[in-house]
Amino acid sequence: MRRNSYNKINIEYSPAGKFEETRCEKIHNVIFENSKEASVTVANEIAELIKTKQAKKLPCVLGLATGSSPIKVYEELVRLHQEEGLSFENVTTFNLDEYYPMDPEDIQSYYHFMQEHLFKHVDMVPENINIPDGAVSGENLYQYCIDYELKIKELGGLDFLLLGIGRTGHIGFNEPGSHLNSSTRSITLDYMTRSDAAPAFLGIDNVPRKALTMGIGTIRKAKRIVLLAWGLNKAGIIQKTIEGKITEQVPATYLQGKENTTFILDQEASSELTRIKTPWLVTSCIWTEGLQKKAIVWLSELLQKSILKLTDKDYNDHGMSSLLAEKGTAYELNIKIFNSLQYTISGWPGGKPDADDSHRPERATPTKKRVVIFSPHPDDDVISMGGTFDRLVEQGHDVHIAYQTSGNIAVSDDEALKFAEVSKDMFAQSDLIDTIINDINTKKPNQIDSLETRKLKGVIRRGESRAATRYLGLPDSNVHFLDLPFYETGKVKKDKLSTKDIKIVSAFIDKIQPHQIYAAGDLADPHGTHKVCLDAIFEALKKLKAKPYMKDCWVWLYRGAWHEWETSEIDMAVPMSPDQVLKKRHAIFFHQSQKDGVMFQGDDSREFWVRVEDRNRLTAKKYNDLGLADYAAIEAFKRYYF
Repeated sequence: MRRNSYNKINIEYSPAGKFEETRCEKIHNVIFENSKEASVTVANEIAELIKTKQAKKLPCVLGLATGSSPIKVYEELVRLHQEEGLSFENVTTFNLDEYYPMDPEDIQSYYHFMQEHLFKHVDMVPENINIPDGAVSGENLYQYCIDYELKIKELGGLDFLLLGIGRTGHIGFNEPGSHLNSSTRSITLDYMTRSDAAPAFLGIDNVPRKALTMGIGTIRKAKRIVLLAWGLNKAGIIQKTIEGKITEQVPATYLQGKENTTFILDQEASSELTRIKTPWLVTSCIWTEGLQKKAIVWLSELLQKSILKLTDKDYNDHGMSSLLAEKGTAYELNIKIFNSLQYTISGWPGGKPDADDSHRPERATPTKKRVVIFSPHPDDDVISMGGTFDRLVEQGHDVHIAYQTSGNIAVSDDEALKFAEVSKDMFAQSDLIDTIINDINTKKPNQIDSLETRKLKGVIRRGESRAATRYLGLPDSNVHFLDLPFYETGKVKKDKLSTKDIKIVSAFIDKIQPHQIYAAGDLADPHGTHKVCLDAIFEALKKLKAKPYMKDCWVWLYRGAWHEWETSEIDMAVPMSPDQVLKKRHAIFFHQSQKDGVMFQGDDSREFWVRVEDRNRLTAKKYNDLGLADYAAIEAFKRYYF
């Protein structure tokens, strides 16, 4: 690891930051292996600032953010308080924003968020906690915002400000159009911001349209600014913010030129930066096999020429002359990369029997494999790899589906009520059904479902899953519902991954002893369940690694409805015929509760089956444009080595 001194504060670089910052970048940034490592580093910086101020008997004034990005920072600060004695008695905090109107006691309020994640776990003086009041009356709102500003100024400004960033480029709730010198005020939220918040509010209609926010001018006056960004969903806006021009349409760009500012990123959030995505354009490269493939695929796509048509001049004109100098002519490189892509294509995802597998993505033996498909929710299997699922069953493998969570929170009240009323009409009077109907009809906004209602919603998802897997020819005995405990909170916010979750996954793998595991590697899931489910699998694999059968177990990662692997990252591409595309669509349709207005859709209005068909067609088109065979659709997988 390398250390970089920045404004007298040491920030530790992770191995992921393998390229130096370049001329494209206008904001200092540090890339970490993962958000946990990064969050601990940021928490330590805050802790050191608090202790330095304490030693001088001075107050420490912190500006704090909400949302998913700072949660691990707050967890580490709580740990430092509880285990290492870090005191917050000299700390005064000012939160960036709050929905408006919003009762502070509402579970969706940022007041509630801060209490749950930080304040009630440390020795903060209550009078030193300042969070914009979402319940202030309209006639007092203007003066309230002025007073919030004055209080910050009276304390000498913010010593440290922790920020997140929205996909609109907002910091705080300063949406596109916000002015450079804006101060604390009310603001109308962008549709994309409300869409991103919709899962927490169980639907966009429940998300407030306005908010109170600290202004850009106030933010820029902070003595130290650290912005956190995690995940693929933030990659595009991070690239625009760090490398683009300053514009009110991307408010975070107002941080350019601020020498006290650092962006802390994980690998996914940094993936669109030039030095990460196309490093050959800005720096010298070590031309590994993976980087060669990435660069040549990029060049082919940029010039809209098939790989075998690329010339030495094409390489030289686009920053890749050193590749030619080190590795040979364009002709030789083109053939090499073309073949490596060709070898990823296979209509036999379980391996082709009695075939030479030296250039195939999967082994030929054993001929019939035990296969586990892990599905975070009870539809990710058919949405993300329905064609491959179908092939594995048709080709005679012993396929097992493991649904990791019940998915009950994604069933709307209307859908549950429909099933409850049908049950009541069809069968004798039931006190349980009457209770569920009453619970749904009297439920208040943002109220947690009763246990009985959650069970009904889970049963709905189970029934849909069995219908889909039967349609694809899988016996019910091979369909498993793990119901991991972390998910069963009744709320969008889930519990942390626990040893109990890991034990359930480990026991299941140990029971099946698979030759293949398929798992969702889609970390852009808008409400985080995919990430926790994947972590459960990874932790289970660590525990089981020494088992003899694990030597013959290969792990393949698929992605969900939001993103696909980059072409250069794909290790196995499973083509689908037009008939198979239609069969996959029909399998998805069995998940009727997730059709026609699904609750957690993100900002893409297309239904999941439309999204995934478009994505599979695009993957096939990309292969064809590179000069490979023309398929109707392709499902893509990346091998995970453990």
